[in-house]
Amino acid sequence: MAEEQLGVLKALDVAKTQLYHFTAIVIAGMGFFTDAYDLFCVSLVTKLLGRIYYFNPLSEKPGSLPPHVAAAVNGVALCGTLAGQLFFGWLGDKLGRKKVYGVTLIMMILCSVASGLSFGNKAKGVMTTLCFFRFWLGFGIGGDYPLSATIMSEYANKKTRGAFIAAVFAMQGVGILAGGFVGLAVSSIFDKKFPSPTYAVDRALSTPPQADYIWRIIVMFGALPAALTYYWRMKMPETARYTALVAKNLKQATQDMSKVLQVELEMEERDEDILKDPRLNYGLFSKEFLKRHGLPLLGCTTTWFLLDIAFYSQNLFQKDIFSAIGWIPKASTMNAIHEVFKIARAQTLIALCSTVPGYWFTVAFIDIIGRFAIQLMGFFMMTVFMFAIAFPYDHWIKPDNRIGFVVMYSLTFFFANFGPNATTFIVPAEIFPARLRSTCHGISAATGKAGAIVGAFGFLYAAQPQDKTKTDAGYPPGIGVKNSLIMLGVINFVGMLFTFLVPEPKGKSLEELSGETEADK
Repeated sequence: MAEEQLGVLKALDVAKTQLYHFTAIVIAGMGFFTDAYDLFCVSLVTKLLGRIYYFNPLSEKPGSLPPHVAAAVNGVALCGTLAGQLFFGWLGDKLGRKKVYGVTLIMMILCSVASGLSFGNKAKGVMTTLCFFRFWLGFGIGGDYPLSATIMSEYANKKTRGAFIAAVFAMQGVGILAGGFVGLAVSSIFDKKFPSPTYAVDRALSTPPQADYIWRIIVMFGALPAALTYYWRMKMPETARYTALVAKNLKQATQDMSKVLQVELEMEERDEDILKDPRLNYGLFSKEFLKRHGLPLLGCTTTWFLLDIAFYSQNLFQKDIFSAIGWIPKASTMNAIHEVFKIARAQTLIALCSTVPGYWFTVAFIDIIGRFAIQLMGFFMMTVFMFAIAFPYDHWIKPDNRIGFVVMYSLTFFFANFGPNATTFIVPAEIFPARLRSTCHGISAATGKAGAIVGAFGFLYAAQPQDKTKTDAGYPPGIGVKNSLIMLGVINFVGMLFTFLVPEPKGKSLEELSGETEADK
């Protein structure tokens, strides 16, 4: 087995960490920042939308979104993301990473703005247009997953590749935080300008007409960071691995990377011969692909699917947890603007304490202990904490034990992010051949989003109490929160088992991992 690697790719693999690496992290990371901001900011404003558009003056409780509308507003973006991951993942291998990268960003900017401009002032018109634009926003976000990961892995050097891809992913945490901060800022400003009584005091006046601007501003703000990076995204050269291995234009790849690395790179004589090997042209649906990459692809898709079921179902328990700890008082004791403030504050605290640190722990340790160890440990700890919350669930919901409950809950999500949430994103960008890399990452990510849809909706119904009289308005009885948590623990355990199908990419070059330098293997 001759270990042959193109000269230009070897230069990238051994390059010292320099400015262009950080530029690439910021450019790719800003897309992820916007992704997370746009997907998560809607949870800040769903309660407000209910108060504004589903107000019933005769009800003791403020208006809330009916179950099917709440499901649509939250879920439509996930469905768009799933479609976008498959489509743009495939397109990124067909047309090149760079060409497609600009398109996804434009979609994200336009749809962010449009979803805040939803038409009409009646519930039906506003919700329909909001859902329409959020679907296409999700479609653009979906494209960002495979492209950002692939671009970063193809630009990075061998030694710190894991940390670089993890840093792009960690911008998600920053995006969630930014959503919280924007929510806090906007609601505070409106509260000062338009003070209003609580719902219990005056039902109609508790939601001032100006509150309609709050959710629009929060939703549209996501377009700003994306717009700022558009110019830089367009200036980035196509990755050398795509130009050399897929477009087969070695000369162009060498020139591009000479500029990027700021060193003179020469084409080597034998480089042309490596590219001509016909045995390296197998397609996605070939026997050769199945033999070489079938099990790793199965490992990447199943682990991401199982993780996202657990990860996205957290949002269901979040509101119960916040109310239980007393971070969010009863809805009727607040006006509409205060409610946005309280929800934003709770989300920001959770993000600061558990979500964000987990991401950066991954960045720090991934190239030291490796992807496999982090993923296995993450799934294991999530299983332990889910069971520890679930079995004595009746103990945790007593007011005296609230703090312990929050600590357990935070630790579960700390180990999701310092664990499979980060590694499932990183590994598919490393182990597949260049001409199928973006497609395979898209397939893995889309399977993950399918898990997210199961987590967000399956458990929305499953977590309803078994007693008919205690369910949320409009929902049938489910299996209760305790049993749902036990199921999630089991799902995490199965994720741990499937991790054994995923290879360890630490310290190897991308060509070594994908077998592109060794056709005679």
